Amino acid sequence: MNDLVPHYEVTRKDAVKDKALVYGAIGLPVVLSVVPALIFFVLALVSTVTPTAAMFLFLSLISLVVGFVAGLAGSAASLIYRSNWLSGLRDRIASDGIKAEEVEWFKKELKASERKALKELRSRDLLLADAYTETLASRLTATRLIKSSGYELILAKRRENKLKYLKSENMDEFRDEVRHDIENISRIRKEAKEMEVEAESRLQMIEAASRRGSQLAGNELALKKLTARSEQLPLALEEARMTEEFRKEFADELAKDLDDEMKELDSGDGAP
Repeated sequence: MNDLVPHYEVTRKDAVKDKALVYGAIGLPVVLSVVPALIFFVLALVSTVTPTAAMFLFLSLISLVVGFVAGLAGSAASLIYRSNWLSGLRDRIASDGIKAEEVEWFKKELKASERKALKELRSRDLLLADAYTETLASRLTATRLIKSSGYELILAKRRENKLKYLKSENMDEFRDEVRHDIENISRIRKEAKEMEVEAESRLQMIEAASRRGSQLAGNELALKKLTARSEQLPLALEEARMTEEFRKEFADELAKDLDDEMKELDSGDGAP
């Protein structure tokens, strides 16, 4: 099953690219406005001809305004590209469950209270902060699973409805298999909701332990359980999704064959 959805490992190249996009968005307005304006201003200072100096000074002011506007447009484009790129990167990271060390890439999906609690824990207790991060990874995985499995469940039910209009001697068996997939996805969605509730409860317990100044004695097994479920459920959902895609293609081909046979029969009946 691990070969079905290989885990994406975040590389140093990804981190460098992310920083480059951020710094580029910040620096573009400055670079595109200040640099040309400064060049023209220096030329105005060194020019010995008054009209030429005035022209360079005017160009300096114009380049400052135009460069700043162009820089803002470039920054907006850079930020939009970064947002889309990060969205795809998060999807690849979460393909088989989010790990604790990957939570930093999902800060946008954290609740404000979770970001605040994580920051406070890291400043006070690294052990609790590690446990909190591990549980956050499980909560993020569960939340994403609930959303994706809900979408897959809608698609699966639509396919089931389409099969009602197809007629074949093997269609009943095929419908049973599709219904089995719907039950499987529903089970995954239910387990994901349970995992989300469990993870949120664990987060509250860790925050309470932090306020009391105690350690997480006896909670290691529960954290490992959450982590294992966060890694297994996405793989199960992907397997069910791929199975449904195969069956959908099979149903489409079967419907096409039936249509072709009906057309041949109609043409045969109409022949003299």
